[in-house]
Amino acid sequence: MDEKQEILALRRELEEANYQYYVLDAPEMSDYDFDHKLRRLEELEAKHPELASPDSPTQRVGGAVADGFDEVTHPVPLESLQDVFSLEELEEFGQRVEEALPDGVAYDVEPKVDGLSVALEYENGVFVRGATRGDGRVGEDVTENLRTVRAIPLRLPEALPRLIVRGEVYMPKQVFEALNADLEVQGKQPFANPRNAAAGSLRQHDPKIAASRRLDIQVFNIQLAEGRTFQTHTETLDYLKSQRFKVIPHTLCATIAQVGERIAAIGDGREQYPFDIDGAVVKVNDLSQRSVLGSTAKFPRWAAAYKYPPEQKPSKVVDIVIQVGRTGVLTPKAVVEPVRLAGTTVTNATLHNQDFIAEKDIRIGDTVLVQKAGEIIPEIVAVLKEQRPQGTEPYRFPETCPVCGAPVARDEDGAHIRCTGAECPAQLLRHLTHFASRDAMDIEGLGPAVVESLVNAGLVKGPGDLYALKAEDVANLERMGKKSADNLMAAIARSKENDLSRLLFAFGIRQVGQKAGQVLARQFGSLDALMAADAEALTAVPDIGGITARSIVDWFQSEQSRHLIETLRAAGVNFESHAQPVGDALAGKTFVLTGTLEQFTREEAKAMIEAQGGKVSGSVSKKTAYVVAGEAAGSKLRKAQELGIPVLSESDLLTMLGR
Repeated sequence: MDEKQEILALRRELEEANYQYYVLDAPEMSDYDFDHKLRRLEELEAKHPELASPDSPTQRVGGAVADGFDEVTHPVPLESLQDVFSLEELEEFGQRVEEALPDGVAYDVEPKVDGLSVALEYENGVFVRGATRGDGRVGEDVTENLRTVRAIPLRLPEALPRLIVRGEVYMPKQVFEALNADLEVQGKQPFANPRNAAAGSLRQHDPKIAASRRLDIQVFNIQLAEGRTFQTHTETLDYLKSQRFKVIPHTLCATIAQVGERIAAIGDGREQYPFDIDGAVVKVNDLSQRSVLGSTAKFPRWAAAYKYPPEQKPSKVVDIVIQVGRTGVLTPKAVVEPVRLAGTTVTNATLHNQDFIAEKDIRIGDTVLVQKAGEIIPEIVAVLKEQRPQGTEPYRFPETCPVCGAPVARDEDGAHIRCTGAECPAQLLRHLTHFASRDAMDIEGLGPAVVESLVNAGLVKGPGDLYALKAEDVANLERMGKKSADNLMAAIARSKENDLSRLLFAFGIRQVGQKAGQVLARQFGSLDALMAADAEALTAVPDIGGITARSIVDWFQSEQSRHLIETLRAAGVNFESHAQPVGDALAGKTFVLTGTLEQFTREEAKAMIEAQGGKVSGSVSKKTAYVVAGEAAGSKLRKAQELGIPVLSESDLLTMLGR
């Protein structure tokens, strides 16, 4: 077999494996074999660029970073549906349909996926474009991100001249839970629900991020099919299934009464689906009958979306417990007597925060109404105070962390109460991941997965323990080995020499970010000098306000913080600042960096600008002094040109810096 034939054979084999895994949920090829074959295909395609193809499995990993999304006008509008909120309204919909179609009508019923609607366009059987719904007529081109969705076929068995299908992209429930857990470890804001997570992932400007989010899709409609005709909706779904799409589960019903029964069954069984649902969709099955019914200015008359009302049931609050999250936030949870809601048994309900408890005056022993918010998270919506037993007391948040005993403090915006402990076990994964992160101690190879392995093995109970690790212990961890362990030990050793500014940021002191760490290190010169400073001395430092000063003083006074510092001191971690005095050549000037820089990284450019008193912003505005544009600069460059802002090359910037 020559290499061209091998490329074609590998593509067929890998696409078949993708189909079995992501559509049929019945994989036959091991992950190891798949990765091995994919790497071989990448090597062959790099060797033969003339054989490149957009439908190759290698194109699913994410292409070039986009600076923005182009608009796409949908050839066939992606219409929205009329909502119905009760069985009575559903019957009224059925009556209107059946009065217009007296010879009889059948309905197709499908679960309504709570995700992001998209259109997939194929030319001669090859996927060429994918777009969000937008306003139904104009959406955004997210082709490269959709290529990363493994359930979307890149080439179809039948090469119609043109085919456009509609589907709903979603984040599977298990993927959503894992993503949010990872975001919490990194100290980032978790997504509110799987729908928001899917939308945010699909609109990432870097397809590699979209690929990492493991999105999925359910296809439910043919928008346009050149060279094919169909009589019924179920016929179109069968055709889509034959073309290897993941097709929405659906049921054909002969009467509106059967439709109601099917909707109830979907609602009762919603937990069986890997995606969240926010209702059920009812469609007239016969396509010629749809033409008779037509559409209003807003909705098709042949379809409706039944929205499930939030089910509410009474239960009793048995206890209120406090959980400490990975970011230190204290979250109250009500333990309630078991109650069946939306297909699951609920024993706990979120109480959000202290203000929520106080506003509703929720007490242990109260009878409350519980519902699932957005059909996902159980919450208390009301207290039945007329059933309140005598002797109950208003609930009060603890003043110390229930896990480590450190004082708790309310965020400045009042939203959360957090543990302030520097060595709180509940925050260990987050503390360690942040401590080792690129902008902090920059310990290469110590990402969330390795941190978790170290913690689970009992090798690390705080940042200071990293410097006592032994290579042989690390090498015994899963997926490590001697070489990886040696590399990690070398990275940990190098981190001892980091500038004080990195250590200050790594501590995770509230209000002390990367910039504040640099300012404090430069001003005080050593950690001991900073520890000795009072709030008055701190507020005299530029960019350090009263709230930040108080956070710093409180953190250094904590017993856990002092223990951490002494552990690091004993390990030989640098406590001194290497910063050079700041120049003022660029004082008062704001720069924006865009495109790919060749002579230095963006972080290096930012450091050079800030070292001369300048500032770097992420967006262009009238206050921007200069835009530094590298290769493939996009919307930021265009905006600078529109506003008449001077545009610099890398050489121009170096000249301005006197280099």
